[in-house]
Amino acid sequence: MRFEKAENLLHMAMWMETSFAGISLSDIQQEYSVSRRTAERMRDSIVRMFPSTEEIISSDRTKRWRLNNTRQLGLLDVSVDEFSALNIARESMQREGLEQQARRLGGIEAKLRTVIEKGQLRRIDTDLGALLEAEGLAMRSGPTPNIDTKILQTLRTSVLKCEKVLIHYKARGSNRLSRQRVCPYGFLYGSRHYLVAFSTNPKVKDYRLYSLSNIERVEPLGDPFELREDFSLAGYAENSFGVFQGKLFDISLKFSESVAADAKEFRFHPSQKFEEMKDGSLLLRMRASGLRELAWHLFTWGSEVKVLKPNILKSIMEPIRIAISKNPNWGLLDS
Repeated sequence: MRFEKAENLLHMAMWMETSFAGISLSDIQQEYSVSRRTAERMRDSIVRMFPSTEEIISSDRTKRWRLNNTRQLGLLDVSVDEFSALNIARESMQREGLEQQARRLGGIEAKLRTVIEKGQLRRIDTDLGALLEAEGLAMRSGPTPNIDTKILQTLRTSVLKCEKVLIHYKARGSNRLSRQRVCPYGFLYGSRHYLVAFSTNPKVKDYRLYSLSNIERVEPLGDPFELREDFSLAGYAENSFGVFQGKLFDISLKFSESVAADAKEFRFHPSQKFEEMKDGSLLLRMRASGLRELAWHLFTWGSEVKVLKPNILKSIMEPIRIAISKNPNWGLLDS
């Protein structure tokens, strides 16, 4: 490959920098499948680029080399937001079943960690842990609205600081603008992106979802709040199909034999359980809220899925079922 030599040198520099014992010419030969002479040229290139390269004689009298002070070059500065974005991308790929790509992203993160100063890495990990707990992926794909990046960054900072904010929020439908004092806990990303926050309004005093695209302004109040130990963003997200929260229902769905194999490849919900029936159909059981959003998803399966329970989901699906019976080609799964 055109840039393979440069990539090998960069990888080798990272290896030499993270190896306490250093690496030998034999190590280079084995790792990159090169001759001893080529290994010597690669070592010489590293020595020219990094004069602080240290030569070590090991106990078996083998010469080894390692790098010192490469972090002081200032060539790499990775922020907590960038690490967070990498983790979100990796989690998204895992949920889509792209395990190999997810592992590669994990490998990229591991490589980045080798070239970041340890003090900076500790600070990043402290903030990253808090930020990852505050950012989740809703299980739904589709088009997403634009979000003001300044508003998102202000909210992220307040989440990390556990600081109350005043949001200027435009209600969907009525477009009525209100000001709401909330304790921001985190985010859910899906077809719409939401702030998960605890409303301090005496009439609410509960967790609410606020569409990020409907937040027109954020004012940090400088007033700290304590995270409630009984709340988990991951648990909050997993209760629902998509992002909508509400009463939990025991849901049973039956997929016809013709789509059973396809349905089994989907991850509908973390609580899902499949049962293969004797007639070739597939029974899916799960416990979730967000029935209306689930109904819209089931619409894509057309007449190939039947709702067994709950009855309220049947009533939501009934108008859709009638429409499909009149137009059999509507809503059929394309892939």
